[in-house]
Amino acid sequence: MRPQRASFTIELRGHPTTNEKMTIGVLALQGDFDAHRRRLEELGAEVVLVKKPEQLDAIDGLIIPGGESGTFLNLLGEEGFEKLKQFVRLKPTFGTCAGAILLATEVENPRQPGLGAIDIRIRRNAYGRQLDSSIREGQLLQSSLNEKSSPLEMVFIRAPKIEHVGDAVEVIATEGRNSVPVAVRQGRAMAATFHPELSDDTRIHQAFLDLIETCGSDTPVRRL
Repeated sequence: MRPQRASFTIELRGHPTTNEKMTIGVLALQGDFDAHRRRLEELGAEVVLVKKPEQLDAIDGLIIPGGESGTFLNLLGEEGFEKLKQFVRLKPTFGTCAGAILLATEVENPRQPGLGAIDIRIRRNAYGRQLDSSIREGQLLQSSLNEKSSPLEMVFIRAPKIEHVGDAVEVIATEGRNSVPVAVRQGRAMAATFHPELSDDTRIHQAFLDLIETCGSDTPVRRL
């Protein structure tokens, strides 16, 4: 049975002030979206599992979870993909694993369309198959969203690899002796090739909430 394709119509509202509670959407088409929900709620955010296009109207940011990026494209359909691209340009968005693939400007192995939110080239399944999944210790770097560098637990499951980072992209976290970038930010978009929702460390999700507050004053209110 072919999956039903969503048609996205988005009405964007302003971001909350620091005195308001954030409402964060988690795209709930596939993947472990509920783990993201739990992490965000631990940090005090209100969470909406986004299964219908109209739910995007009332959220302050969006997480695109792991899963299979090609399946996401099939579920979104051409129209949904274009509307989501518009959303990502104007509202803070965080992609993990498959979500990171969707946010990239260039995707390899195989090539596929990206949302173009972050100037990176990313290779799918670069860390191997499901059986090659691993938990590694990487490094959370000092950045505009983090006060200091420190070790960070990272869960890799059929993970992609960031093979090129554009000049405007800020590297938030690295892994391995070669300091491979595994979490990046550009403008209102963040991406991680690992699964922070499967770790007890909440700092990556907190960085996304901090990003939403940082972008709150300069995000335009538009109707698409």
